[in-house]
Amino acid sequence: MKTKQIIYILLFAAIAFASCKKDSFLNRTPLSDISPQNFFKNENDLQLYCNQYYSQLPVQTFVNADDNSDDKANASLNVFLAGTYTIPNTAPTSPDLTQVQWNFSYIRSYNFFLANYAKANISADIKNIYVSETLFFRANDFWGKVKSFGDVPYINIYISDTSKSVLYGTRMPHKQVMDSVLKDINFAIDHLPVNAADGRLNKYAALALKARMCLWEGTYRKYFGVGDESIYLQQAADAAEQLMSSGKFGIYTTGNPGSDYYNLFIQDELKGNTEAIMPMRYITTILMNNYDRQLGEAGDGYSKNFARSFLCKDGLPTSISPLYKGDDTPEDEASNRDPRYKQQIATRGFDFLNGDLITLPRIGTSVTSTGYQPIKGRSSSLAAWNAGQSTLDLFIFRYAEILLIEAEAKAELGLCTQSVLDQTINKLRDRVGMPHMMLANLVKDPKSDFPGLPVLIDEIRRERRIELGSEGFRFDDLHRWHAGSLINNSETTLGMKLTPALKAQYPAGQVGSIVVDNNHYIQIYPGITRTWNDKLYLYPIPTQELTLNPNLKQNPGW
Repeated sequence: MKTKQIIYILLFAAIAFASCKKDSFLNRTPLSDISPQNFFKNENDLQLYCNQYYSQLPVQTFVNADDNSDDKANASLNVFLAGTYTIPNTAPTSPDLTQVQWNFSYIRSYNFFLANYAKANISADIKNIYVSETLFFRANDFWGKVKSFGDVPYINIYISDTSKSVLYGTRMPHKQVMDSVLKDINFAIDHLPVNAADGRLNKYAALALKARMCLWEGTYRKYFGVGDESIYLQQAADAAEQLMSSGKFGIYTTGNPGSDYYNLFIQDELKGNTEAIMPMRYITTILMNNYDRQLGEAGDGYSKNFARSFLCKDGLPTSISPLYKGDDTPEDEASNRDPRYKQQIATRGFDFLNGDLITLPRIGTSVTSTGYQPIKGRSSSLAAWNAGQSTLDLFIFRYAEILLIEAEAKAELGLCTQSVLDQTINKLRDRVGMPHMMLANLVKDPKSDFPGLPVLIDEIRRERRIELGSEGFRFDDLHRWHAGSLINNSETTLGMKLTPALKAQYPAGQVGSIVVDNNHYIQIYPGITRTWNDKLYLYPIPTQELTLNPNLKQNPGW
């Protein structure tokens, strides 16, 4: 195998160009390390400047991912969902929060580049590659701010002393910001190369980001009733279809439905894997990570609600399938289910670490809070377990997500046919040996979390939830579907059934502190009710920013 050429090494060179300190709401530390008169002279200068952006790539790490949703219930209560989050004075850095911060330092860096790149004595085509990299990251940055704060100041010029009045403007409406974001990503798609230097952005990565952003925006506009959703839903489908028709990507499979899904996420090399539109790559002694060890000590767990959402192997939900054995034992609950159940949730016999096999759910430890231990991305390798020594690669953009985007966008547009399902959802099901989703045979789950939703969209959402479990998408999905109230479902703070018979199998005292309800389900936060408030769709703006700029208004409810 060819030695890995790690790109994100570019991150190290980036440090010299990052604006680090904060002195106002746009973090206006001067870019004094770079003189436009002496820099931006050639392609090397442009590339070196753009290297700093790569630390902002949306890498999927799995560690505590989706703890802020109905999929997980971490041992430590998420303060945001608990309703105890308070307005910060400045942008918070707590690891309990996963939202984009009110921080404009990178926006300023992008705009500085766009104000100066034209000085380079190179062709327009070469310049446009680095403009495209800049616009890709600017688009992703502003989209993140829209998701977190709604209307935001939209700054697309480099702010100098003569233009600093822009700092004190009002927030631009969400829809206008996203229209500008769409223009940025479309430029990037048009000008990034198909075959970029190893690890740098290419056309397909930009298409993947566009598909992701446009699905979010299109469904947000639909379910929040703000209008013009079809434009974005169609753009999402178009971007997905360009990736699908490229012939470069596919669903990873070796023909082993009982292990291929699990093995996809514990690979030492994702370069060349057809499912990796863009991977994050690691190499011994050069760039390594600690994610595998963290996954073994995360203290989180899937919720009862997530575990119940897996279909049975006949393609029917547990509420109506004759194959469902109930949940009196972990073995019964995992039996006859979608094979992704045992490839995401540790069951008896799973190798936790170098032959240390799971015999009982590791409740009451730092491993899992609910009994449903997440194992996506968790290797049993001793080498990966060593602190900071893992070289397991991660996904930035995964082809499976693109297929799910295509199916959902087409369903929302009323254009999802059996052919669309066969090219999307059923490709994912083929990997794990599940029956195909057939339009003519869909049956509404009587226990659906979306009882008023058409069965097709409901089941596509289920497929997305299962396929992308622990990849950090779930809260964004609840947001765009206007479905935050699912947090109120009591199943989202329950773990597995800990019957007296099962409890008796544990060593004395190991689960003595575990609290169960009257039906023997583990209560993650006994005595605490997680209650959704619609103000949680947006984070509050730090008070310091409101003081600095009186034209800013706080988000509703805060």
